[in-house]
Amino acid sequence: MADELILEIVTPEKMAFSGKIEEITIPGTEGEFGVLRGHASLLSSIETGELSFFRDGKRAHYAVSTGYAEVTSGRVTVLVETAERSDMIDKERAKRAREIAETKINKLSKEDDEREAAKAALAKANVRLNVAEKG
Repeated sequence: MADELILEIVTPEKMAFSGKIEEITIPGTEGEFGVLRGHASLLSSIETGELSFFRDGKRAHYAVSTGYAEVTSGRVTVLVETAERSDMIDKERAKRAREIAETKINKLSKEDDEREAAKAALAKANVRLNVAEKG
């Protein structure tokens, strides 16, 4: 069993986080799952949602988009398109994005190909706003 759990959150632009943690909760596509030290190895896809972890007795929250998580007994590597820490999210920008997505969804027919992209944008904006409230 591993003595520590290392987390790395990586986006195409940057290393969003790297360090020792106590536990993590990840928004997997098959449902949210938690990881502690010594967890069985696994590979999971991630959906847009809230990723959170405990470090030094405090919980940190990130809004993440789609990607993958690789878990081994002592390491969790999260590869996602975007990752924003709760206290770094621009709430006004997220509200505007939500309004734009809602307007677009209301204007598009159910058969329109752009509707799914607008729904994804709305989901991302809602996650960002929910996570920002925890910062």
